Amino acid sequence: MKTAVDSNVLIDVIGQPNEFTEAGVAALDAALQRGALLVSPIVAAETAGHFSSGEVLRATFQAMHLEMRSFDWLDLHSAGEVYLNYRRRNRAPKVRMLADFLVAAHAFAHADALLTRDRGYYRMYFPKLVLIEP
Repeated sequence: MKTAVDSNVLIDVIGQPNEFTEAGVAALDAALQRGALLVSPIVAAETAGHFSSGEVLRATFQAMHLEMRSFDWLDLHSAGEVYLNYRRRNRAPKVRMLADFLVAAHAFAHADALLTRDRGYYRMYFPKLVLIEP
């Protein structure tokens, strides 16, 4: 089983310890026991500021068994469609939603599930995406 990992779970684990850190570590360990862990380039970028260099980022992701998989045209199209639908439905759409929709479309295409703490809008806009909550 391939599990895509959202940046919020990784930041809980690699950033300052918080109320979600322990559950994030346990969820990552459990997902790794089931199979591969994947991240999108968006997740890598959203977590990159927590590292002193790109090399440290890459080395840490490798040590955590996180494989970065590139976007393909289908992922980008899917995210764009959902984002356009979101913008039509909301009077004041959040600009950052495109990044979240890219993460979800990538997970849907390349993994069996997405490990995330963001459930609501993923369930609404990607109803077939399997979500795992830490």
